[in-house]
Amino acid sequence: MVKKFLRRTGDRYTKLGKGRKKKQVWRKPRGRDNKMREKRKGKPAVVSIGYKKAQRKERIIIQNIKDFKNINKGKIIIIGSIGKKKKIEIAKKAREMKIQIHNLNVGKFLKNLEKKEKAKIEKETKDKEKKEKPKEKKKEIKEEKPEEEKK
Repeated sequence: MVKKFLRRTGDRYTKLGKGRKKKQVWRKPRGRDNKMREKRKGKPAVVSIGYKKAQRKERIIIQNIKDFKNINKGKIIIIGSIGKKKKIEIAKKAREMKIQIHNLNVGKFLKNLEKKEKAKIEKETKDKEKKEKPKEKKKEIKEEKPEEEKK
């Protein structure tokens, strides 16, 4: 559990945080005779080196598919700065191996890719249809004009 460090007289005055969580913030004690600054016995703790939590898991940066060979359970995996093609390959491999990637939501990423691909295909088919239809209309207009001349 992380220790909560509070201001020296925060429990005395409401403007410094008595009964007000947002106002309960750390301020370094700076007074000349301040017992807390001197770290006297029985006084609240002062922020200093040694209170930080230990890092538990080892982090591995992945830049290509070959890096998956070194992965064991319990390690944090991070994707490095890579292009979209490699990112897609790594995401698919991670889904197969059932590995979570810290800075990428694999399921959401691949789902969005599929949606974009479907939308792109639909757009291409609509564009092809639009290109074909105007040509047919022009032919119909040309055919109608000679009939009017005959009358």
